[in-house]
Amino acid sequence: MTSAPSRPVPILTAPTAAGKSALALALAATRPVEIVAADAFTVYRGLDIGTAKPGGADRAAVPHHLLDMVGVTESHDVARYVREAEAAIADIRARGRVPLVVGGTGFYLSALLRGLPLTPPADRAVQAEVEADLRERGLDALLSEIAHVNPQEAERMQGNPRRVVRALEVYRRTGRFPGEFGYSSPRFAYQVFAFTRPWPELEARIAARVGEMLAGGWPGEAAWLAAQVPPDTGPRPTVWQALGYPEALAAARGELTPQEAAARITLATRRYARRQLTWMRTQLGADVGGPGETAASLARHLDVEVL
Repeated sequence: MTSAPSRPVPILTAPTAAGKSALALALAATRPVEIVAADAFTVYRGLDIGTAKPGGADRAAVPHHLLDMVGVTESHDVARYVREAEAAIADIRARGRVPLVVGGTGFYLSALLRGLPLTPPADRAVQAEVEADLRERGLDALLSEIAHVNPQEAERMQGNPRRVVRALEVYRRTGRFPGEFGYSSPRFAYQVFAFTRPWPELEARIAARVGEMLAGGWPGEAAWLAAQVPPDTGPRPTVWQALGYPEALAAARGELTPQEAAARITLATRRYARRQLTWMRTQLGADVGGPGETAASLARHLDVEVL
C-alpha cells in the first residue's frame, strides 16, 4: 500500500483530556499510520507524566514522531517544530505509510497549515525591556496593550507570556505584530479533523486525569525538572510554561496539598481547553464535531489514502 502525496495530510485535534491520543491509536491499529505529535512540551525528554506523553506500549504499537526531541535545558520553538514535522511527514510518505498529525498545540498546528511567520529576528535588548514590563505590570496588562491595537493578535497569544513578549518586542520596533508580516508557504496541504465532548463530560475527564497524574508521580517529575531548570530565576523558562508544573512542584515542596494542587491545575486546564476550542474554530477553521463522527470521517480519509 502506498500513500498518495497529493492528498491532504490529516490533522487530529481536540481539547486536552478529550481523548485524541486514544482515538488516533485506535484508528492506527489497523492501518499503516504513523503519528506525528503536535505538542509544545512532549518534545522534551523527561516531561512524561505532566504532558500525558504516550507510553512505551503505545509507541511500540504505533510509530510516533517528534517526542523526546530535546533536553529540558535546550531551546525549542515553532520554527524548529515545523521543520522537524515536515521532514517526518515526508519520510513517512516516502516509506509508503500514512502520516497523522495529532496534538492540541494550536500555535504549532497553525504554523503547519499556514507556514511560518516572516517576522524579523529577535532584538534581545527590546525583549528585555518587554520582559521587565511583564514582571512589573503583569500578563493581563500586556495583553490589554496588544488587544487595544489588534484584538485578533491578542487572541492569537493564547495567554502565553513568551508569545506576548515576542509580539510586543516586534511591535515596539516595527509598528506591526508578528501575525502581520505574512507567512512562508507550507510544504503540505492539511485537512483538520477536530472534536470535543459535552462540557460536563470534558470537565470530569480533566479532573480525573489531573488526579491520576498527581497520584502517578507528577510532583516528583516537577521536582526533577526544578533541579535541571530552576523555575524562579529571571523570566520563566519555556519548560515551566507547561500546564500544571508549577503547581505540581508546589505540591512536591509541601507548599500546596495534593488536593489544592489538583484544584488549581484542574481550573487552569479547563480554561486552557476553552482556549483550545476557540483556536480550533477561529484559527484552524475547524468544524468541531463529536468523537464518534470525527473518528468516522477520519477513518474514511485514512482508508482512501491507503488504497
